[in-house]
Amino acid sequence: MSEYHVPVLLNECMEALAITPEKLYFDGTLGGGGHSGEILRRGGRVIATDRDIEAIDCARGKFLAVSAYNGRYTLVKDNFKNVLNVLKDREISALDGALLDLGSSSHQVDEDSRGFSYSGDGVIDMRMDRDQMLSAMTVVNEYSEEELSRVIYTYGEERFARKIAKRIVETRKNAPIETTRELADLIKACVPPQKKGGHPAKRTFQAIRIEVNNELSGLGEAICDLVSVLRSGARIAVISFHSLEDRIVKQTLKTLATDCICDKSLPVCVCHHKASVKLLGKTKPSEAEIAANPRAQSATLRVAEKL
Repeated sequence: MSEYHVPVLLNECMEALAITPEKLYFDGTLGGGGHSGEILRRGGRVIATDRDIEAIDCARGKFLAVSAYNGRYTLVKDNFKNVLNVLKDREISALDGALLDLGSSSHQVDEDSRGFSYSGDGVIDMRMDRDQMLSAMTVVNEYSEEELSRVIYTYGEERFARKIAKRIVETRKNAPIETTRELADLIKACVPPQKKGGHPAKRTFQAIRIEVNNELSGLGEAICDLVSVLRSGARIAVISFHSLEDRIVKQTLKTLATDCICDKSLPVCVCHHKASVKLLGKTKPSEAEIAANPRAQSATLRVAEKL
């Protein structure tokens, strides 16, 4: 199941979720079905979502080829942030584990026509769900200079955001910016050579992708929703790939693991908040995994267990 998307921290996720035969697990980011497929291989049942119909079709084809998986998986084209409705519509009231592998899939990055990669030469698109209206083409060619600067700085943490936004606006006056190569070359001209951190367009492409797919908004709430439907003792595992995602995951799980979240200046607790999970730590990919799959390098897995 690796040709569509290489699953990151696969064994670590399975161990974290403590997969048990016939138990039900939610995979909110199906991708190529690598994580879901391993859950099925270990005897578990899966309900999985993905915004990308190509991911759904790819995984379904692979699962159909394994007769032992029949009747043990449900694949839904939806955003994992709608998990409560996805479960309600299927009369599922509780889960035995949940997994989120955030970020884009290998297929989306490698397929030039999807417009995710600064290394390729395709139309700038970046939509995980091709049915949605907003694309990278709109962001790059229609956002104001101020809006572009905000997106690039906020979601890419790019210190040359203003310079890049200004260059984009100046360039598109002559003709729309349409390809990933054109955009990447434009950005490269604005950013000094990088001693480390990869391609100079990396942060800007990340920022535009996050804006297009609204990746950060509602992430914390979705984690809370997933925890709310976990059975006692069940676990949630979340893989993030950059500091903005990881910060939300870390803070959300920390809050869920804390009894009182009142302002420290208050003499007594008035929030009556009770911890619903215990934190089980974080894991980074091994050197061997990074060598085999360099894209795993930035991954961070955080795990918590429902009380």
